Amino acid sequence: MSVNVKNIGLFALVGVLILLTGFLQSWNSALLILNMGLISAIMALGVNLQWGFAGLFNIGVMGFVALGGLATVLVAMPPTTEAWAQGGVRVLLALVLGAATIIAAVLVYRAMKKGWQRSVAMIVILVAGFFIYRAVLDPGVARIEAVDPAATGYLGGLGLPVILAWPVGGVLAAGAAWVIGRTALGLRSDYLAIATLGIAEIIIAVLKNEDWLSRGVKNVIGIPRPVPFEIDLQNDPGFVDRAAGLGLDPVIASTLYVKLLYGVLFLIVLLVLLWMAQKALASPWGRMLRAIRDNEVAAEAMGKDVKKRHLQVFILGSAICGIAGAMMTTLDGQLTPSSYQPLRFTFLIWVMVIVGGSGNNFGAVLGGFLIWFLWVQVEPMGRLLMDLITSGMADGYWLKTHLLESAAHMRLLTMGLVLLLVLRFSPRGLIPEK
Repeated sequence: MSVNVKNIGLFALVGVLILLTGFLQSWNSALLILNMGLISAIMALGVNLQWGFAGLFNIGVMGFVALGGLATVLVAMPPTTEAWAQGGVRVLLALVLGAATIIAAVLVYRAMKKGWQRSVAMIVILVAGFFIYRAVLDPGVARIEAVDPAATGYLGGLGLPVILAWPVGGVLAAGAAWVIGRTALGLRSDYLAIATLGIAEIIIAVLKNEDWLSRGVKNVIGIPRPVPFEIDLQNDPGFVDRAAGLGLDPVIASTLYVKLLYGVLFLIVLLVLLWMAQKALASPWGRMLRAIRDNEVAAEAMGKDVKKRHLQVFILGSAICGIAGAMMTTLDGQLTPSSYQPLRFTFLIWVMVIVGGSGNNFGAVLGGFLIWFLWVQVEPMGRLLMDLITSGMADGYWLKTHLLESAAHMRLLTMGLVLLLVLRFSPRGLIPEK
């Protein structure tokens, strides 16, 4: 069997699994798996760019995904006029003062010679700047969060089309990656992993606690959509007639139609990013990154700026994760900061990359679809399996109770089992790097 036939067969297998979900369960579930599979594939593509191309061990993926989610709020939600009137100017002024403090500290660091005088000057600037920043920020935040806190209590966004939030999410994630990369990319791989995880936790903590920005744990709901609402389709006589012509109930037809539209939008984004990633992989820049990944010492000896290239690919991979985060929040229709769990979902994205094939863009996409399908379907399949195994046991029997309760843990067990099997029999992934 040729490599191309094998790869096509693997993608076809995933497609068959999704189709079987539609036939055996519901097409609504199948389309939801498809849409989240597309988003997961984009996240895996971003991580593969960092790890597969350059060997950067980033386990702070959820921080960049969360910034993408925040972008949908900042771009698409309508502004809260009263909140802006109460404290918007103070918050903007405080942010400017905070940025000015950091810039002043950097300028002093560069201008003064190394010594205790420079250290004292920087401490004075940073401490004084911090207290001034908080003195301006805190009253403004208190006034903003007091404006109808049950419904708003935050500044809102710009009221622009939500599609614009997707590239903005990439820009926000890229900006955070630039700041992180400037300080953390000189660290050894294990320290880089710890640093990125810690920074991701900081980003998510900010989203959970700064109500004026993202409503915190109260969540932002009603994020505008790039597709019609189901209720509008159900009230459209033309759509109802077309659904009846296909023998579908208008409610079911509207749900499927909306999910199909989302799928088309997500597929376009995935194909564009996959094409760009393939071009980058085949370019001199991509070959240089792989050379740096394989032997940094040799690459530096050939005059390559390793840290600069690492920073470039770190920014690009994080931007892709930010785009995926904005798409995921758009699909959900709400920003829920408490749902971003770095260890849990970052682990899932890494399993996608490892199982699909690190260093191969198509492998990362395949892993995104396959692992997400298993993540969603394994738990109900596990319950059916346990029901079958325990069907002959008496109710209340300790073993039956234990097995039925264990079905909830089938997801993590299956992820570990799949990872072990792939690493044992195909250690370079299902579609390995050429």
